[in-house]
Amino acid sequence: MSTVQLEDTTTAGPVGPRSPLGGQLRAKSGGRAARDILARVVMWSAFAIACVPLLWILGSTIVKGGHMLVDATWWTNSQAGITARRVGGGAAHAVQGTLLQAVVTAAISVPIGVLTAVYLVEYGRGRLARAVSFMVDILTGVPSIVAALFIYALWVTTFGFQRVGFAVCLALALLMIPTVVRSTEEMLKLVPNELREASYALGVPKWKTIMRIVVPTALSGIVTGILLGLARVMGETAPLIILGPYTKVIAYDLFGGLMGTLPTMINQDRTENLQPAIDRVWGAALTLILLVFLLNLLGRFIGRFSKVKG
Repeated sequence: MSTVQLEDTTTAGPVGPRSPLGGQLRAKSGGRAARDILARVVMWSAFAIACVPLLWILGSTIVKGGHMLVDATWWTNSQAGITARRVGGGAAHAVQGTLLQAVVTAAISVPIGVLTAVYLVEYGRGRLARAVSFMVDILTGVPSIVAALFIYALWVTTFGFQRVGFAVCLALALLMIPTVVRSTEEMLKLVPNELREASYALGVPKWKTIMRIVVPTALSGIVTGILLGLARVMGETAPLIILGPYTKVIAYDLFGGLMGTLPTMINQDRTENLQPAIDRVWGAALTLILLVFLLNLLGRFIGRFSKVKG
């Protein structure tokens, strides 16, 4: 009898005091679960809302311009001799003009952007570094039309040169440099300081440590930032309209005046209310989206093999 009573007291004793606390814990756990579910619903709803215009634009462009890209002549022929009423022609002149200006823009922007980022991360101290960082922030928010007007005032008004493709590259470089600087700066900051200190301990000079250790370690991330910045400027239209006169023939001379690009091809034919011209506008738009998508995809692919991440 006493044994049974002892067992009852031992089983009833611990349960009594813990039951209110257990109820509170269950209530708090249920509240956290409800907030977690609510946050997930809000997040996925925002994601779905953001995807609606993207899918709408992609779907409309593919439906209206996809048939132009499947034709081989679209990639091999230009618009020379093609009028708004005439069916046919291609975008070879615009594709090569866009790629040529992108290469020259990258040749100008990449050295300036990478060296500026190296200075800010490795050497930047004091007022000069703060001034450089501040100017980079200002360039990041400059609209493309303002950059184009600045180059126009400098290149055409001040120096008296003609509107040419190289002037377009200068304006695009102003837009690309801050992107390269910030992406390179962030990748250099991810390089562990232990690598630098180990190199210094072996007696390696700082400049050689940067060239042989720091930059190679962050190289894949730097390349990713460069490609993403290049993808951004390839779709700019204002510098091309202000500084780059359009031509329907293939042109390779950046200092020769006229040069065709995909944005100016779209702008040239968008005012024509004729079906052949409308088809070429949608085809050029889809081609530009495809080029930018490939650059972004290449940047993401390179970023997956980043040495910093490893």
